[in-house]
This record gives sequence, C-alpha cells and structure tokens, in this order.
Amino acid sequence: MELKVSQIGNSLGVILPKEVITQLRVEKGDALWLVEGPNGYHLTPYNPELSAQMEIAREIMKRRRHVLHELSK
Repeated sequence: MELKVSQIGNSLGVILPKEVITQLRVEKGDALWLVEGPNGYHLTPYNPELSAQMEIAREIMKRRRHVLHELSK
C-alpha cells in the first residue's frame, strides 16, 4: 500500500487509511512504533521493549513458579 508523505505543521507525516487503522486496532491517541528489522521497517502498535521485558518475566515466572505460588498465599 502506498502512503503519501504530507506536511503537517512543521513536521512531515502520513495519513493511515481506515483499513490500516482497523488492522492495527488503533484509535486516536494510541502510540505506534516504527521498528527496523532485517527486511526493512514495519509499523506496530506493540512496544518492542515491553515485549522483550515480558518475555524475560515469563521465563522467570516459569522457573520460579513455586516461589510465586508461595508468595500468593
């Protein structure tokens, strides 16, 4: 899908078509991240840093399940 770069105030921006907004499941005021990958850039509504932190948390919770269970009592 081709997007046109437009002047928005003193900045440049693109207007996302309704179909893209629907697929990204975003609304006005939501944040998007432009992430560079091996195949170029992609736009995502998910914070890649938070995703990495959550993966670490999942590993800790898996390894320390018995400790977390005791703490929840």
